[in-house]
Amino acid sequence: MNNTLPSLLALYIPLGVIALALVLLMLTRKIPFQYSVRNLVVRWKTTMMTAVAFTVVVLLLTVMVAFVGGMNRVVARSAHPGNVLVLSDGATDEVFSNLPINDATEIEHQPGVVWQKGRALSSREVYICINQPTTGPDGRSKHRFLQIRGVEDPDIAAQVHELELLPGGQWLSVGGVQESSTAGSPGDGKAASVIEAVLGEAIAQELGADRGQESLQVGDTFELGPRRWLVVGIMRAPGSAFGSEIWAKRSIVGETFGKQNLYTSLVLRAGDAASAKALADRLSHQYKKSALQATTEAEYYSKLSESAEQILSAVFLVASIMAVGGVFGIMNTMFAAIAQRASDIGVLRIIGFARWQILATFLLESLVIALIGGGLGCILGYFVNGISASTMVGSNDGIPKSVVFEMVVDPNTVALGLLFTLLMGGLGGFLPALAAMRLRPLESLR
Repeated sequence: MNNTLPSLLALYIPLGVIALALVLLMLTRKIPFQYSVRNLVVRWKTTMMTAVAFTVVVLLLTVMVAFVGGMNRVVARSAHPGNVLVLSDGATDEVFSNLPINDATEIEHQPGVVWQKGRALSSREVYICINQPTTGPDGRSKHRFLQIRGVEDPDIAAQVHELELLPGGQWLSVGGVQESSTAGSPGDGKAASVIEAVLGEAIAQELGADRGQESLQVGDTFELGPRRWLVVGIMRAPGSAFGSEIWAKRSIVGETFGKQNLYTSLVLRAGDAASAKALADRLSHQYKKSALQATTEAEYYSKLSESAEQILSAVFLVASIMAVGGVFGIMNTMFAAIAQRASDIGVLRIIGFARWQILATFLLESLVIALIGGGLGCILGYFVNGISASTMVGSNDGIPKSVVFEMVVDPNTVALGLLFTLLMGGLGGFLPALAAMRLRPLESLR
């Protein structure tokens, strides 16, 4: 979940209202709180089973929202507000784009592009996505989507995308290949050279897991396509889509995977977010040499969150169905409690307690049960914070990107869990409390 003002208001205002109502119930109920506690303890089996149901519902909700929150964080961290992504006209994704190489220089000289030391801050790139068959440590065959980004100038690309290497690594050399006598057996076509590759942290760990390693390291080699690749650096890209990418020289990637003599994208750096928006509009509508589709990097990556939004909608649908069970569970528990304590209610009414105080007592009991179960669910759910997960993100009309990310349990997620459990407890406890309030004293004593 994003820490935006609307989400904060949508969560914390209702939660604050319910918390205030709980305080008012405690202050005005008159019936000693020990009475409710004693009844919950006496019926501890029923109380525990109902609380456990709330724990399960809130735990699942917290874990699913944490998953979506991690996906959203990847999208947010992958975009720089001053970057503009230039694609060919009609392309919905970098994979589908084909930009003529000859246009790159003229595009980089457009007003608004930042220059530094006589060079435009522009990364000329070829991006492809391939389906790689592989075998895991258990011997089973599997497939994975690999994202390969060919960059013209790795130093400029790293600066534009604001990425750096882990200690001990280096960026790609000018040629992008190294001679290696251990690349393969003589005569198999692999002994001559290996392709230099810079890996994101996440994909390095995933490729390493195939060999039973924690991660590939600088100096390791791996098979990809018809060639062997040599790891020369590992990119530090926490919570970013670039952490799941393999970088190599553009000319080699283009030749190896059929993308010669073109770029799929140019990533231009503008001065700030407003300048980036103006530059994107100008390239999309006023560039005359060829039709372009330019967008800010923030807008491009925000489209990748469409899959996260769909998952979040499914999360709330599943949570709503589970909530119905929780509501009926607390309702059943409280109706059973009222049936067992009908005589107690009659005595309380005869000695002078008002009906609304009876209602407050039973409603507070249901909220306490819900709060105990939901609070435990939030506590257990917090343990998934930082756990790695992988999924595919993408827009409806683009190629999904495989990303590895960490699940996020932030204050908003905890607030959502507490709000959810209190709403279930309130809805499930209101009708039984209303029934208790309407009991006639003399009839309940018979």
